[in-house]
Amino acid sequence: MVVTVAAGAWAVAVTVVLQAGTWLVEQGLIAADLPRAAWLGPVVGWLDALLVGVPAVLLALLPRAPVLRAIGRTWTVGALLLGVLASARAVPVQHNGAYLLVVAGLATAGALVLRRWAAPAKDRRLLPWAVAAGLGVLTPWLCLAALGGPLETLAAAAAAAALGWLAALLLAGDAGPRRVWLRGPVAAVTLVLLAGGTGASGVTLALLVALPVLGFPAAALSRSRGAVATLVGFGALGPLGFVEPVQTSLLLGLRDVGWWALVAAAVALLVGLLFGLGYGLGLRRSPRRWVGAVAVATLGATALTGCVAVGHPGMYGDTLFVVLKEQADLSDLAFIHDVKARRAEAYHRLVGTAERSQADLRHDLTQLRLPFTPFYLVNGLEVAGDPAIRTLLAQRPDVDRVLLNPRLRPIPARPAPLRGHVQVDGSPQSNIAAIGANKVWATGVTGPGIVIGISDSGVDGRHPALAGAYRTGEDSWYDPWNGTRFPTDDGGHGTHVLGTAVGSNGIGVAPGARWIGCVDLPRNLGNPASYLRCLQFMLAPFGYGGDALRDGRADRAADVLVNSWACPELEGCDAGTLRPAIHALTSAGIFVVAAAGNGGPRCDSISEPPAPYPEAFTVGAVDGAGQVAAFSSRGARFADSKPDLVAPGVGVVSALPGGGYGALDGTSMAAPHAAGAVALMWAANPKLIGDVPGTAALLRRTAKPIADAPGCGRRADGGAGILDADAAVRAARIS
Repeated sequence: MVVTVAAGAWAVAVTVVLQAGTWLVEQGLIAADLPRAAWLGPVVGWLDALLVGVPAVLLALLPRAPVLRAIGRTWTVGALLLGVLASARAVPVQHNGAYLLVVAGLATAGALVLRRWAAPAKDRRLLPWAVAAGLGVLTPWLCLAALGGPLETLAAAAAAAALGWLAALLLAGDAGPRRVWLRGPVAAVTLVLLAGGTGASGVTLALLVALPVLGFPAAALSRSRGAVATLVGFGALGPLGFVEPVQTSLLLGLRDVGWWALVAAAVALLVGLLFGLGYGLGLRRSPRRWVGAVAVATLGATALTGCVAVGHPGMYGDTLFVVLKEQADLSDLAFIHDVKARRAEAYHRLVGTAERSQADLRHDLTQLRLPFTPFYLVNGLEVAGDPAIRTLLAQRPDVDRVLLNPRLRPIPARPAPLRGHVQVDGSPQSNIAAIGANKVWATGVTGPGIVIGISDSGVDGRHPALAGAYRTGEDSWYDPWNGTRFPTDDGGHGTHVLGTAVGSNGIGVAPGARWIGCVDLPRNLGNPASYLRCLQFMLAPFGYGGDALRDGRADRAADVLVNSWACPELEGCDAGTLRPAIHALTSAGIFVVAAAGNGGPRCDSISEPPAPYPEAFTVGAVDGAGQVAAFSSRGARFADSKPDLVAPGVGVVSALPGGGYGALDGTSMAAPHAAGAVALMWAANPKLIGDVPGTAALLRRTAKPIADAPGCGRRADGGAGILDADAAVRAARIS
């Protein structure tokens, strides 16, 4: 018995450590802007199976007691199934529906093999009690999480049902110990193995918390294979159906989908313990059916009430972003010297191209009753469709490609925004002085007449350092997520970034400039459509409730854009998704600044749009000593491409929601320095307004050398050098 306990403890420890470690490695790869290795999940799964399987095989062969050998056989099969199920993780994590279908297929195949040797267990009187317990463990997920799309939910249900069937074949029947308190731990270890092989990314961790405890009520229900299958199926449906693997990423923060999945799993664990205790004591004899029916009705009503009262009823699946082959021709806009006329013509051509070229596709989507949203900055549409619709649309002659457009699932409560407690006295911060912005102010230039646009988590429009610079008007703020009508920031990132560009009280480069804003990243995970909504607003703002294609006013466009975000493959973008948008904006005379990213010091880590685009002005980060920050993304080794230059990005003090100030690090903090510098240059010499190539050339020409020795090459590390706003403005005056 001691050997059996040790083997079970070993199986649990190895599985938990390996699966949790895999998730942490994946988070590290994401944070470093490195691709997720498709082989990692399957390899770790088979390693787990091997480490658990060897002791299990010995337990199945060596003991004299038949009951111990039966336990060993169960765990051996469980270890083998762990490896088989983990093989499905080769499916890219973005394709959760496809992954779930593969899991369903593998589990079903395993069940068909096992059923040949399964002992009979057909006490149907226990089925209502399994349903009652299943509803009990599902209720936390109904209250705290949300379903994906219809097909994804069906795939999750199929995978959960197949997993339940597989578990029933392993756990139901007469094999193994008969007492619940002995059979329960054996079943729990078996469910640990099945959970360890199931679920992509953080979903596995939720399964490891919520599923194994069901071994105890499963032991009480083991006289009925259908009851065990139902119980385990409900238990698996919670994590598989209500958690999107991509959204368990730490990129979303510590209190987002991953956190609420952990909370739901913990509550499900407690509920499972209660059912295990109750069933272990109360189901020694077959109870009357009407009692089970009452339990099902009661728990069903509780689950439904929880879903409606505090949950998020409905479905929140990913959408599609359809990119059309035809994109607007803006090649001759540079010959329109009046910048307002140029922007108006750009808007007219972009919208005209979209309306004409999308007409047939819009008609067909309407006939299919598929909701869609048209875009013009990139000629495309967001479509509410599933993988089958994606395949259908990709075959059209007018479609270039169809991208996944991930959609965040709702959560019960948002975390509190960042707050700051740094004291400022109104004198220029060290980063402002480092680029010489205060010297420009001394000449009377602070950026008046220039409008800076920010697309980010939002902006605290009541912050004392930002309120006075807000342009005002209904066409100066757009929140497509929450529909707010006044600048609001639930995160803090956007407020900090904008403060460095235009903030007063010594924190901003161009405190005399005005600003407009848009929310594209309320929870730090976006998609192509969310970024384009804001970029379109920057070219042609519109009032509350307006239509981007009909109500846009290009005469109210922003002059300079600061984009401290990126759209990686995880969010649905490929290398060229946003290229037409950035090209259109710069063609219209709008200066687009982009953060280089925080994937350094790896060479060629400037890879996520829009930073790599030649039309964007890409900014890396340096510290107070003028050395390129270790986290700042680099260009290709010894290449003369990106970044364009670097700016202060370590310990930058700026505004935070609630009226405070705080210090943050990142190329997100560096980029607004360049946006503010452009505002100063254009205010000093209005003839430069709209001359994007000329302005970029002046910024690069006047940059100061970086202080440190290059690792990827001086240009790849620091571009043209460190931003010098004073020198750039002096050069702008005489250009």
